[in-house]
Amino acid sequence: MARRLTLAEPKSRLAIWAARFAWFALAVAILSIVIVRTGFLEVVPALVTFGGALVCAVLAILTAFAGAIVIWRQGLSGIGRLIVAILVSTALLAYPLYLGYRAYRLPAVLDVTTNPANPPRFEVAARLRPRGTSEYAGVEAAAKQRAAYPDIAPLQVMASPKAAFDTAMAVVAKRKWTVVDARAPAPPGRREGTIEAIARSTIMGIRDDVVIRVTPVGSGSQVDVRSASRLRYHDFGDNAARIRALLEEIDDQVPTAEPAQKQAEPEKRQPQRRQPQSVNQRR
Repeated sequence: MARRLTLAEPKSRLAIWAARFAWFALAVAILSIVIVRTGFLEVVPALVTFGGALVCAVLAILTAFAGAIVIWRQGLSGIGRLIVAILVSTALLAYPLYLGYRAYRLPAVLDVTTNPANPPRFEVAARLRPRGTSEYAGVEAAAKQRAAYPDIAPLQVMASPKAAFDTAMAVVAKRKWTVVDARAPAPPGRREGTIEAIARSTIMGIRDDVVIRVTPVGSGSQVDVRSASRLRYHDFGDNAARIRALLEEIDDQVPTAEPAQKQAEPEKRQPQRRQPQSVNQRR
């Protein structure tokens, strides 16, 4: 009995290479993220590696479109590989494209503070930052910040400096920031409290520095925050967003001072009723 021969449908080499480029880009991107988050290598080389992964993702998409044309004309197989390559590459490029859009719309303000006239100072964190980046840039940075983020301002709460400081510490711990220095207010010697911490971006885990200052103001306290990027490229609005979220959470959780108790009013003396006299008393 003769055996039927089934001819295998020829495969598109472009589809194969598109899938390879896509999976390679994904693997390199994940590797670079792990390197940055673990601190295994310097941040800049890891970011360059991540950029190479994005280039591979773009190349995968271009190869996939070229492969689609070849498959359409020659009737080759490989449409499934093309779809996978496009989906993987698009997912990898989505967030960087979003960051690029934010970089286009927002100015490169790398140091944001609620108090440009008297910004909180980095002391311990200054040793961890690149040289020459710990001092506030001054009038020029303040003007850029005012134009981009006019809502960034100090937070005033009706609570003691100690209560505001403790609330800020609790919020920092909840956000899992790394505290490098914390000095609680201890009047009369030290009237203000400061917290220096390291915050990390959500995906890449890039380190930024944050300092929180609590000072007494009248019967309450004022909370000032400063958030500064270590990388000198663009913060994509992360510093301002971090300050907003931090102040909102502190404002929601800080215990407000209890109002003074009202003095008890003196009880009004009830007029005594005149008791009727008995017959003997009348006589």
